[in-house]
Amino acid sequence: MKPINRLAALSLASVLPLMLPPVVQAAQSQGAVEVVHWWTSAGEAKSVGVLKQLVEKQGFTWRDSAVAGGGGAAAMTILKTRAVSGSPPSAAQVKGPDIQEWGRLGLLTPIDNVAKANHWDSLLPETVADLMRYEGHYVAVPLNIHRINWLWLNPEVLKQAGVAKAPSTLEELYAAADKLKEAGFIALAHGGQPWQDTTVFEALVLSIMGAQGFNQAFIEHDAQTLTGAKMTEVFTALRKLQGYMDPDGTGQDWNLEAAKVIDGKAGMQIMGDWAKSEWTAAGKKAGTDYQCLPFPGSQGIYSYTIDSLAMFKLSRKNDTPGNNSARDTLAKVALEAEFQYVFNQNKGSIPVIKGLDMSLFDHCAQASAADFADAEKAGTLIPSMAFNMSTSQAVQGAIFDVVSHFLSDKNADPSKAGQQLRSAILAASH
Repeated sequence: MKPINRLAALSLASVLPLMLPPVVQAAQSQGAVEVVHWWTSAGEAKSVGVLKQLVEKQGFTWRDSAVAGGGGAAAMTILKTRAVSGSPPSAAQVKGPDIQEWGRLGLLTPIDNVAKANHWDSLLPETVADLMRYEGHYVAVPLNIHRINWLWLNPEVLKQAGVAKAPSTLEELYAAADKLKEAGFIALAHGGQPWQDTTVFEALVLSIMGAQGFNQAFIEHDAQTLTGAKMTEVFTALRKLQGYMDPDGTGQDWNLEAAKVIDGKAGMQIMGDWAKSEWTAAGKKAGTDYQCLPFPGSQGIYSYTIDSLAMFKLSRKNDTPGNNSARDTLAKVALEAEFQYVFNQNKGSIPVIKGLDMSLFDHCAQASAADFADAEKAGTLIPSMAFNMSTSQAVQGAIFDVVSHFLSDKNADPSKAGQQLRSAILAASH
């Protein structure tokens, strides 16, 4: 795999502790499981804390290796360093095609014994189960399903700005943003980081080009689609939206921008449903204190990413029966109803296992589950490009670079951006 090169600014002090092999567990512990992840916002940390408690309840030690920033890019850089140096963690947050890449490197360990004992084949949607297997063997456990193409609104701010109703088209979105700016609010809370830029870009692709256009561009990499008039329209819309983004958002983490919507300083945010975890942590109620709706123009399409934990082969020093039991316990409890309910209620996502009672979830989660089912039937489930569910990290990184360069260069030509996108994808694919 090509290394992520956008993280040279990481301080040595922040990286070194996570590069070192985990300390051997205390004698009183049955075994330990170390997890590398990037669930570091308030709502996310609360969610992962639930998993920690369930593992420790079984007598095992949880070793937390959380890495903030970069939409997971920083964590992946550290994970690669750890794996190459022969000190991998027990488990790490890994997504989509990257599970297969780690499998091809021979660094993952099968957990078929856990899957068979707990009936994963019947518990998981087949699309999800396929992503968790390498060469027919389960090597990862899925935790949830996140929808990406959401728009989050503070209805009180919109009301103060004179916005009568939530926008359902791009033109209505622009009109609402104009009123918010005129009233002195930040129209669109947005942190200028590559993954956040591309989240907005992906939403516009779905809105303007539809599910078919997205598939042709970012799964098939069709040259005509990537360089055509519709892609020019997408980049033109991205430039227009840029005029509504938080002028102080450069480099800001997504949760800090979400806080501006929660606190009434901004009216809207384009973000995946983990944004709901921040509203929940702030004690806000869905449908009352905030609104969630599909990004205008993308109704009926469901862009998704799946959080999962890939299980790594331990170093000889740490490959003990106790540590293997701790890893298997982690995999087991992650797909049990107790964890699925609490984790997803805290994190904003929906359960990955079939048949759970959604009446225990809030309005946004119920809408998400219903939309997922409808999109599955309609064939409009879209594996997110922005969260490398449909691309390798190399291709994802190439798209990030093109989109962010376009936004940083005010003179960049939307009609030429599609060709730049195609060239970058071709280069990253070889």
